[in-house]
Amino acid sequence: MNVIRGFATTLKHVLKEPITLQYPEEVRPFQERFKGRHHLRRYDNGLEKCIGCSLCAAACPADAIWVEAAENTDEARYSPGERYAKTYEINMLRCIFCGYCEDACPTQAIELGHEHQLSFTDRRDSIFTKDMLIDRVPEDGEDTPQTVEPGEFNRAIPDMPAPK
Repeated sequence: MNVIRGFATTLKHVLKEPITLQYPEEVRPFQERFKGRHHLRRYDNGLEKCIGCSLCAAACPADAIWVEAAENTDEARYSPGERYAKTYEINMLRCIFCGYCEDACPTQAIELGHEHQLSFTDRRDSIFTKDMLIDRVPEDGEDTPQTVEPGEFNRAIPDMPAPK
């Protein structure tokens, strides 16, 4: 009797359509709120949004972010602020993708995207550097560092207050 019930259960499931996706050929769409790989954003003129304040590193519960700031000059300007992130690293093995870094950033420089395919063959490959995280320069923008006239760096940034 138990054998017949077992076969009945098996036949019931054999006749149903499978729900397994053949990954990577078929990819299930993600929800809009999904948090994946990090991105460092730029302004339209090419300047980096990150001002090197390290609030993202302070907010990270996993201690996965390391930021080293440096001073901007008029000859070499990377961001509209006084400082920029000279070194920006995220250890993806430690990151828990909570989004606290994104919430803590005052300039919305760090955002979590939708990329989810993160695999590493070496522990060193899991540390994403600034070059790996930063967005490409927009078509109308210039790459950093930029040379600007003294006091003119914030004209192209719409929400940047004028100097007093």
